Amino acid sequence: MTTSNINNDEFKQIDINSLISKNISLHPVKILILYGSLREKSYSRLVAEEAGRILVKLGADVKFYNPAGLPLVDEENISHPKVLELHELVKWSEGMVWSSPERHGAMTGVMKTQIDWVPLSDGAVRPTQGKTLALMQVNGGSQSFNTVNQLRILGRWMRMLTIPNQSSTPKAWKEFDENGRMKPSGNYNRIVDVMEELMKFTLITRDIKSSLVDRYSERIETAEELMQRVQKSK
Repeated sequence: MTTSNINNDEFKQIDINSLISKNISLHPVKILILYGSLREKSYSRLVAEEAGRILVKLGADVKFYNPAGLPLVDEENISHPKVLELHELVKWSEGMVWSSPERHGAMTGVMKTQIDWVPLSDGAVRPTQGKTLALMQVNGGSQSFNTVNQLRILGRWMRMLTIPNQSSTPKAWKEFDENGRMKPSGNYNRIVDVMEELMKFTLITRDIKSSLVDRYSERIETAEELMQRVQKSK
């Protein structure tokens, strides 16, 4: 790819004022929550539900996606009802929470399948680009960060603004009462911290997300493609 016809000073032409939103959204923050287990008593779901309750108290509009019935990637096409449902929820959202168990030192297949079904592009739009993301995992034994670290890589790959804070709950089976509610603990407090941070980051960035992920290299590529089309049309 040649760049001989591209102004090398183009990177200086960023409009800083465009990073300041003139129209501030006033609607509740839209958060989609995904969890990575199909078990009847799923601790990743219970933790996700606690996160959802916290987010609602903080003023968010929260929706959950139930992964039951979602086919493996390439097993069906994107017209499958569960895939369409997931795509619509991703488009609707301004931020997400991913909550997965750790299995064999990694996220579950259920979690990865959901993420794999989320398209990197939908026409000219990247459905996840510039949206915020909070990460959580649950453990059957001692605390680990393998899963949230893996999820963080995926969030970056999908151009999401993954918040710094994260939650890892050890011995999750000890953290809940008979009604499926999380007991008061430092682990619960950490989830509150993460959800507060997600809300803050989403409120700060949702109106300028397109500017935050605007890339010089892509502007160059677009300019080159335009010039090539113009030259071909002559």
